[in-house]
Parts: sequence; structure tokens; C-alpha cells
Amino acid sequence: MTDIHSNGALPPAQQALHDIAKGGENVIALSTLALSDVLLPVPPGPEEHDAQDPAEPHGIQLPVYEQEDGVKLVPVFTSEERMAQALPGTQRYRLVPLSALTGSWPSDELTLAIDTGSPDALSIAGPGVRALAALSGSGPAADPGPAS
Repeated sequence: MTDIHSNGALPPAQQALHDIAKGGENVIALSTLALSDVLLPVPPGPEEHDAQDPAEPHGIQLPVYEQEDGVKLVPVFTSEERMAQALPGTQRYRLVPLSALTGSWPSDELTLAIDTGSPDALSIAGPGVRALAALSGSGPAADPGPAS
């Protein structure tokens, strides 16, 4: 995956993030983002679970990182380059529809962090993640609320 298509345009998910970062928190950009595929890092560990592990909801294990302030983040990325910049030690990832994550978001205590470390990074708290799911048709209708 590359950050820029051969015609010089950003991929749709990155263009949507860019539009939102520039203050254009609009439904079209959020909907585009909600319908995009993202890279979900697989943290290294002695017991990595298979993507189809029946013990995990929908076969997806969320990588949770806790910040010093106690905020728990689930990072996802729109390209391999952005993932490598933020998490250089990550060697494996899964390409998943963002709607698969947002439609079954497990907790209001988790924050979805999209493209952490990039100028267009977006963090969405639990209730906003569920509202994002509504834009993709995978969750109940709700107002996405403010994104940071």
C-alpha cells in the first residue's frame, strides 16, 4: 500500500482523514472512512492468535496500547507506511474493514486511533466509534459527535 496513488491523489481513507483534520468534519468524509479497509497491527508475542480464533469476537483480536495518562488506544492505519512510522517494530498486520471493528466495538473505555503520528491522525472515543459504525450501516444510527 502506498500513501499516494500513481495519479498523485491520496487513497480515499487518507483523503477523508485529511478533510476531517482540516476542519471538514462532514458526513461524506466520515462515511468514506467508515467504509474503508484499515491495517490492524498484530503485536509480537509468544502466543499470537489466529485471525479466525473462535474465542475472539468476529475472529479479530484488538491490539490495545495504554498511554501514560491511562487512555487505552486501538491503533489502525490507512497504509503500511503510516503504520511503520508510528509502530516501527510491527511486522504483521491484518487488513480489515473498519466497519468490522466499529460495528462490534467492545468498550467505551477504548479509543480508536487512526493513523497515529501522522498530520491527519484521528482519535475517536468509544461512543463515537459506535456512531461511525452507523455511517457504514453496521451499527445503530447515531450522531458521530466530535472527533479529536
